[in-house]
Amino acid sequence: MPRLVILGAGESGVGTAILGKKKGYDVFVSDFGKIKDNYKEVLTNYGIKWEDEQHTEALILNADVVMKSPGIPDKVPIVKKLLEKGIPVISEIEFAAPFTTATTIGITGSNGKTTTTMLTYHLLKEAGLNVGLGGNIGKSFAWQVAEADFDYYVLELSSFQLDGIINYKPHIAIITNISPDHLDRYDYKYENYIESKFRITKNQTNKDYLIYDADDEAINNWFQNNKVNAQLVPFSITQNLEKGAFLKNNTMEININEEEFLMETTQIALEGKHNLKNAMAATSVANILRIRKQTIRESLSNFQGVEHRLEKVLKIQNVQYINDSKATNVNATFFALDSMTSPTVWILGGVDKGNDYSELMPLVYEKVKAIICLGVENKKIIDAFGNVVDLMVEVDNMHDAVNTARHIAEKGDAVLLSPACASFDLFENYEDRGNQFKREVRNL
Repeated sequence: MPRLVILGAGESGVGTAILGKKKGYDVFVSDFGKIKDNYKEVLTNYGIKWEDEQHTEALILNADVVMKSPGIPDKVPIVKKLLEKGIPVISEIEFAAPFTTATTIGITGSNGKTTTTMLTYHLLKEAGLNVGLGGNIGKSFAWQVAEADFDYYVLELSSFQLDGIINYKPHIAIITNISPDHLDRYDYKYENYIESKFRITKNQTNKDYLIYDADDEAINNWFQNNKVNAQLVPFSITQNLEKGAFLKNNTMEININEEEFLMETTQIALEGKHNLKNAMAATSVANILRIRKQTIRESLSNFQGVEHRLEKVLKIQNVQYINDSKATNVNATFFALDSMTSPTVWILGGVDKGNDYSELMPLVYEKVKAIICLGVENKKIIDAFGNVVDLMVEVDNMHDAVNTARHIAEKGDAVLLSPACASFDLFENYEDRGNQFKREVRNL
């Protein structure tokens, strides 16, 4: 039987192990860190061999195929050795896709992909379709293919997951936008990261669709030099389009397959220009799948948004506290600051991924009254904004961050956690960071 080795025993790794076992592979799971107890239990119950806190080369280099968790860079020694031996190293998505006949909708982008994924899932579910949600969010795609198998899957796909695809193609792909992110994983070359995002469409045919932001500079530049086989469905908030989605006098118009869909933007529950684009992308999917217009309208007007993304936590003494912990890059924080309408105490910092803060300068001048640096290494932030705001404070835990913000903020201000960085220096992940923020705010 073919040998499947899995590197990393998180959600995607364990899901792949279960699917591999069910499909007759000899499965071995190896994690260089510690495997969580609940995952150990699952693996043991399925009779799957595993190890943690080490990689035993003899048990890994005899693989026929290796599934690598998206968090593991190609630079690590064991992955280098596998690639030198010519053993295919693929992602969970690539491994699981051949075992389902479901239609998949793949969504990538530097920002907005979670909101667009959740909204697309909401639209399809409300329409009564048998649909699963997976990829970079929720339950592992492979695990669902092993145990549930839906007719449709809405998959949030990070660039790391796309790096590990060979033959996978979504029937409908979305690129929400592209801005510099994760450059530490791409040799600090923006073009490598852009190529990675466009892998989502590389296997598509003329029966498939690529939905994309026609206002995005990086996307438009890529199209000038590259050919796409899929049917193109652009969306824009600045230009009128013959085909696709655009804005006309506060009405969202969508023209796909000779079908027209109109909706007043005031009826859409999500606020902000960037969310209007997310709504256009998700609604384009719903139109391609010919979901009833009334169902689409109702779903867009009752969608609640995503946790840790511009989430209003509480108003205390007329100060609004906002949790945007999911903003792990500069571009996401740009949207957050852009949407602020009152003087803002801004909490940021964490693990810098090669950030360029210059594009935030005009917004910081206009809206930010104080900055609280929440990170182990804050020098870059202090250098960037030290002369721009009157007050800067360094803290190394969420309790101090929130309490400092409370002392600085006055009636009518906002306190915004929008870190523009990854969270791994002080927190487990961005959810942990956002939950700690909410807990501290509620304790005020």
